[in-house]
Amino acid sequence: MNKYILLLLLTAQSLLAQVEFKATVSKSTIGINERLRVDFTMNDDGDNFEAPAFEGFKIFGGPNQSVNYSWVNGRKSFSKSYSFFLMPTKKGTFIIKPASIEIGGKVYKTNPVKVTVGNAVAQPEPEEEEDPFAIIFGNRRPRQVAPPPPPELKGDGIHLVAEISNTNPYVNEPITAIYKLYVSPYVSVSDFREATSPKYNNFWSQSIDVKNLSVQMGKYNGEDYRYVILRKTVLYPQKAGKLTIEPLMLDITMQAPTGRRDMFGRMEYANGTKKVSAGAKSITVKALPETGKPEDFTGAVGHFDFKVKPSKTTLKAGESLQLEVSAAGRGNMKLFTLPKPVVPNALEMYDPEHKENVTTPLTGMQGTISDNYTIVPQYKGTYTIKPLTFSYFDLNTKSYKTLSSEAIQLNVLDGVMPNSSEAAASANKQTVTKSDQFAFIKSNAELLPVNRKDFLGSGLFYALLLAPFCIIPIIILAKKKKEAIDRDVTGNRIRQSNKLAKKFLSEASKQMGNKEPFYDAMERALHNFLKAKLSIETSEMSKENIQELLVSKKAQAETVTDFMTLMKNCEFARYAPSTSVAMQQDYDKAVSVISELSKQI
Repeated sequence: MNKYILLLLLTAQSLLAQVEFKATVSKSTIGINERLRVDFTMNDDGDNFEAPAFEGFKIFGGPNQSVNYSWVNGRKSFSKSYSFFLMPTKKGTFIIKPASIEIGGKVYKTNPVKVTVGNAVAQPEPEEEEDPFAIIFGNRRPRQVAPPPPPELKGDGIHLVAEISNTNPYVNEPITAIYKLYVSPYVSVSDFREATSPKYNNFWSQSIDVKNLSVQMGKYNGEDYRYVILRKTVLYPQKAGKLTIEPLMLDITMQAPTGRRDMFGRMEYANGTKKVSAGAKSITVKALPETGKPEDFTGAVGHFDFKVKPSKTTLKAGESLQLEVSAAGRGNMKLFTLPKPVVPNALEMYDPEHKENVTTPLTGMQGTISDNYTIVPQYKGTYTIKPLTFSYFDLNTKSYKTLSSEAIQLNVLDGVMPNSSEAAASANKQTVTKSDQFAFIKSNAELLPVNRKDFLGSGLFYALLLAPFCIIPIIILAKKKKEAIDRDVTGNRIRQSNKLAKKFLSEASKQMGNKEPFYDAMERALHNFLKAKLSIETSEMSKENIQELLVSKKAQAETVTDFMTLMKNCEFARYAPSTSVAMQQDYDKAVSVISELSKQI
């Protein structure tokens, strides 16, 4: 009988046991430079734990899970907790909202906890101290009398440095940016990745591949460090004034000494992650001097040789020759245009074929660029192509230099001679002006019939009389149609974006020849077209998102690729030279791609 009573009591105790799920904090009042531990504890096992957002705090460790299970004198004891380690981001009073967990099919929540964050404390707590990576893992270690860290380790022993070759260059003078990661011999780096790439606004940039990250020995602030070169970039500033290079930032996984030793006297190390930045760099760019600037100067900066070379000077009428205009040397080879030859009217000259044989080492661009013109003489005779001049700014002498080619004599042996009378007539064309001698005579008569019908009672009279009654239904239908259109907010937005796309394409055609206004108008037209067809906002216009949405709308892959290439060209053209021919090609391509996408979507 006693056994049954005991069993009944144990069953009642288990039924009456309540689930407890509560939140506790290490301190309810902390300084802005202190850390906070939050424990979410339950007395029964559960699933689907969801932590709160921790507004006003940054998580530096956790969640760390611990389970305590025991059976003493026939009584079961169970405890499970999730621990978080927080760092306050600002001063004030904050509420840690409830966490939730599912136990036995029911959802339980903790109590909200209030924490007050005040001014920074003057001294760390005497009974505890933090190792350099405690803020990452959230762990605290008891204070020990231990030797200090190695004297070679200053700070955390990792530094990202951007070395700029020249912080005061001329416009279009090459400079280099080399990014080095310095690591102390007492610190090891297991992995790193780019968190933010550097931005070179108002610079023409060319990255140089670093194929092997070889470790080298060097000095940082007078101390021995290892370093690797991560990135090399050649930059050409495109405008004068103070320009800023946005920094490179890395996320690094590292291991560093804590400054403590274990029971055997060996240095303790801790794993952690760290974000390092090379810092923004300011470049003061000097404008090219106005004194002595030649009229034919097109922006060439460096040192060049200039040549004008025909493929032949003796030929027949109707035969073609190639005239090569080239510049070779070291400088901003891709950022200026070559002079265009002027030929007599009897020579027909076609648009050039542009060629570039340019390499970009750390010292800047070097090589050869050329324009090859095809020239076809129409008549027999001797013709002269005038000398060409090419001007550039020499960085060595800080002055302008002008190079001239020689005049080219072309002898056309066979062919018809130009008709002298026709040539004289074309050379002495007379403009026939309109004479006002007979202006007083009216050439067109306006006669009226003698017998005219009265307006009153005519067909036009009755038509105008009944017209208002016929127009009333049309007005009513138009009003209903307008109300329906006004209610269609999405449709109105799409139509407005379509109008803006057409407007900006029209604006781009007007700005043909003006690089920056033209490509600004082109880019706005493309963005408004996307808003109209994909119903997205400007904040959603990342390249990956645009490409994914166009493919999901069943647009052809080739058309999507053309559209993304066109957007990339608009961005690149802001910092590179562009001719009217290239602008016309981009404009025609934009019209074609928008038309194709409109049909496919």
